[in-house]
Amino acid sequence: MDQDAFRKLYRGMNERFCLFEKGVLSGQCSCSQAEKFYLAEREGVHCRSEVGQQQCETLLKLLRQHTRFTLKSADQTSVLPHAKAMRIQIGGLQGLYLALNTGAETPAVVEDVYALVECAVNRFERLERLPFQEIIKQVAAYKGRDRRSRS
Repeated sequence: MDQDAFRKLYRGMNERFCLFEKGVLSGQCSCSQAEKFYLAEREGVHCRSEVGQQQCETLLKLLRQHTRFTLKSADQTSVLPHAKAMRIQIGGLQGLYLALNTGAETPAVVEDVYALVECAVNRFERLERLPFQEIIKQVAAYKGRDRRSRS
């Protein structure tokens, strides 16, 4: 199946896609509202919660806005490379976890994105009020998987 046909079919099947799909598929986070599906031997992730997807979208937009300098990314509208997207997603979730759990250790796997974001909304009233200076430290510190050597 060619890429364009795959993307078109994927969008048609998955209107409410998971915004943390990269993290979920890599096993670095999970979500109570995420539902995996398979299409042409590939995995996708669907979000079961419209409110959850909207909150995740707001969180990712805010993280991207606040990490522009850290990621050396001035353009807010372009598609990010995979590694930078993972830094924002996983580093941002780890930073949010630490902001909500003072004194805790950085989690290797963020267990429930939906519950974490809900907890943040309850504590800070709005996602715009998150302590981004603390969260950004985790985005900057996030290290993805080591590259595999080409033999």
